[in-house]
Amino acid sequence: MKMPFYQLQHKQDLIRHFTPNWFTVVMGTGVVALILPQLPFASQLMWSLGAGLWQINVGLFILFSVLYLCRWVLYPQEAKLIFKHPVMSLFLGAIPMALATLINGALKFGPTLYALEHLTTLLLWAEYLWYVDVLLAVAIAWCVPFMMFSRQQHALQGMTAVWLLPIVACEVAASSGALLLAHLPADSHAANILLGSYVLWGISVLPAFGILTILLLRLALHQLPSKDMAISSWLALGPIGTGALALLLLGEQAPRILTAVNLESLGPILQQGGILAALILLGFGLWWLGIAILTTLKHLGDLPFNLGWWAMTFPLGVFSLAVMSLAEQTQLHSIALCGSSLAILLCALWLMVISKTIQGFYRGTLFFSPCLKTYITVKTTT
Repeated sequence: MKMPFYQLQHKQDLIRHFTPNWFTVVMGTGVVALILPQLPFASQLMWSLGAGLWQINVGLFILFSVLYLCRWVLYPQEAKLIFKHPVMSLFLGAIPMALATLINGALKFGPTLYALEHLTTLLLWAEYLWYVDVLLAVAIAWCVPFMMFSRQQHALQGMTAVWLLPIVACEVAASSGALLLAHLPADSHAANILLGSYVLWGISVLPAFGILTILLLRLALHQLPSKDMAISSWLALGPIGTGALALLLLGEQAPRILTAVNLESLGPILQQGGILAALILLGFGLWWLGIAILTTLKHLGDLPFNLGWWAMTFPLGVFSLAVMSLAEQTQLHSIALCGSSLAILLCALWLMVISKTIQGFYRGTLFFSPCLKTYITVKTTT
């Protein structure tokens, strides 16, 4: 049996070539953990599988954070090159989104997994981590697009849905804020989180729709992306699914929370308006889902595996969660059936992608930093 990382030229390349797109593994795995207990045939076993997957995901996030931090400590000049790379810098948005899946998992599984005396501490940590997640998401939503505008070279023909990654993190944080509110008392503090989450939604969803408009133009003028980036088509589901999910979850909490600040009349409007808006958004998402499936089928059999395949998991996962949440709030069986079908598809795709990722991780073939390619070439020639 060959040793781990046997295809790496140097063992230190594990750190030197570690990039933030590894955090998409945490994103995809985290959303699967959240969905497993909500499957129509879910049992105690499915809940336990979801909880176990969430705990493994916490370990993965810590491991990836340590590896990426080590890269900045040991190779700071090389790590800084990410800010000039037109694609890899966009994956910085995966870090707060990965953290959000851990917070959501803590809120879902923590109260049952841990003793009652630790519940207050757990919720306190979840709230603190949510604030950290919000700060990261907002900083990345500002800074990465600014670097695109000021330090990087982009062309319409080379555009893909990856442009969405630094933007979507804010609406993911908004969804997490809604889940956090379910564990908080109705007071002014909770009202601040609720209204702040709607602001986060606006920071994210509206620019994301601008990007989707440009992406539609790019596809019409320059056709589909190359086979290496074909899977990125699934990312268009991300802002749509998360946007709908956030409106549903926030609207569910609004009537209870807003009574604390004398805005009780606004609560039902946000709840019912959220259901209507989510229904429309999910219809838009179904169109993009069809485009993503057709794009994937066109390149089927000729798709090289890379970490970009994780683009099929998290966006589809949040879209599935939004459909399932809509079904719960409307009590419509047809919507529930659609959500369950999407969730089963997600689990099948996750099993395929995680197996290929484990193989690539063991061999060392997935450790490659595109932003180092030119740097190493220049350094070697000089």
